[in-house]
Amino acid sequence: MREIAVFSGSAHHQLAEEVCGHLDVPLSPVRVDRFANDCLEVQLQANCRERDIFIIQPLIKPVQENLVELLLMLDAARGASAARITVVMPHYSYARSDKKDTPRISIGGRLVADLLVTAGASRILAMTLHSPQVHGFFSVPVDHLHALRELAQHFQRNDLSNTTVVSPDLGNAKEAARFARRLGVPVAAGAKQRFADDRVAISAVIGDVAGRDIIILDDEIAQGSTVLELLERLREIGVGSIRVACTHGLFANGALKRIGDQPDVTEIVCTNTVPVPAADQFSKLTVLSVAPALADAIRHIHNGESVSALFD
Repeated sequence: MREIAVFSGSAHHQLAEEVCGHLDVPLSPVRVDRFANDCLEVQLQANCRERDIFIIQPLIKPVQENLVELLLMLDAARGASAARITVVMPHYSYARSDKKDTPRISIGGRLVADLLVTAGASRILAMTLHSPQVHGFFSVPVDHLHALRELAQHFQRNDLSNTTVVSPDLGNAKEAARFARRLGVPVAAGAKQRFADDRVAISAVIGDVAGRDIIILDDEIAQGSTVLELLERLREIGVGSIRVACTHGLFANGALKRIGDQPDVTEIVCTNTVPVPAADQFSKLTVLSVAPALADAIRHIHNGESVSALFD
């Protein structure tokens, strides 16, 4: 791994350090300055010439700040004659902006993908993109990881003989079915309609859930409105214990507390693609690390090996 250099933006330095620990390489330093006019300047403080560069930066709050920082890091690496630049983006927040569902609306997922490539990205390493078509927004190779293995290993410690995996909507049902197969349990899905960012309605739950223990699986939880609506439908049907799982735990505007305060929710499980502030963590929350998976993928990319083989 001598030809490799790993840099981290400001978004999730702890995850970057953990990834480098698994790779047994140092995390190269980065200097970020802000001028009086509020513009950012980035300097990569390690040699990049003809090296395989990996820049770890999830697009999380403040998203625009972290995006511009990432673009500047890409520009700096390209200007320093890097051989290849891979963006390691554990969470791509603009993936939710993936279609023109109302007139004259922007498609941020495609625009930001173009910006990253224009700035110098040679390759993208992402995890659990919100929808499959986002993969095609990039004109460079994309390695798309998922955290189903980590989540499944966590839940396999429990008795799952009376458990059903429930997707909050049909859009995530395919991933929920893959997760259910890993656990050897049935799957169900909610019939959801979204009216606004924080207002949804689930008219029914399709599948056998009555009297069963439930694992709700979603790709991300932001304000938690979908999970709370699904909980209401499950209570009406009558279920056993309920556990909530997701890859990206954004938990905006007190969502973690709102879900955790539900008496029938026994556990909330997410990964560390997005940092959960220490002040928000509590006994019902379990945070799983995806650093080993990211490190394995980086190692395979660097060595010219198949990344998909990691999921065989």
